[in-house]
Amino acid sequence: MSAIEPIGYRRAELCQWFTQSPGRSLLAVESHALRAVWPNLFSKVAVQLGCAGPVDLLEACNAQVRAVLDLPGVAGTSVARVYGVPEQLPFDSRSVDIMLLPHTLEFADDPHQVLREVSRVLTPEGHVVILGFNPFSLWGLWRLLRRRHGSAPWNGHFLQLARIKDWLKLLDFEIDRGNMLYYRPPLASETTMDRLHFLDKAGDRWWPMAGAVYLLVAKKRVVGMTPLRPEWRTARAFGRAVARPALRVIRGG
Repeated sequence: MSAIEPIGYRRAELCQWFTQSPGRSLLAVESHALRAVWPNLFSKVAVQLGCAGPVDLLEACNAQVRAVLDLPGVAGTSVARVYGVPEQLPFDSRSVDIMLLPHTLEFADDPHQVLREVSRVLTPEGHVVILGFNPFSLWGLWRLLRRRHGSAPWNGHFLQLARIKDWLKLLDFEIDRGNMLYYRPPLASETTMDRLHFLDKAGDRWWPMAGAVYLLVAKKRVVGMTPLRPEWRTARAFGRAVARPALRVIRGG
């Protein structure tokens, strides 16, 4: 078994979890929150690192080129696919305007290295958008009770928001905006989850830092640098899981 196969298994398991309750309910809220973010961000090229179920999280993004990076065999949407791992991105430096990380860091072997790679490939003034599970929430407590079961998303490493902010600051990112999402407990019954939607408004008012997920937008600050864009073009799929540092995109799921 290669070193990247366990990562691929966990990502595939997470994608499957987003097709059922409570993942499906959470994904709908995350997608809605992202639709409010995209119009405020300029982008010609947007890349999502890791599948997050059947919903196209980049749908409302106005980028001319949109792609999802993941390992072969991980199901996803019909957005163009790129094969690779987030710790070694197969993109030229300063070639991407937006990087979306939907629970990517929790399932990465080296989350700090992922952010270093994100910093490398982003254009000056480019943005990284991070969705992460909040360990200081009902979901974080549930993870402590369920992590021995080894199933997604509880087998991920929930990272503190303060740690993510520190890493971004070290990489010369400026926090642009952020908020908490989803204050409902992770219940198996979708009907019950829908009935508890009022907790989202109550949570924003009474316990604003206890949402299940944080949404963070940060801008890359690089002084005195002009972005040089490589030409993006479509090519046939390639079979190796980890790509060389050159873009290759396939159409289809």
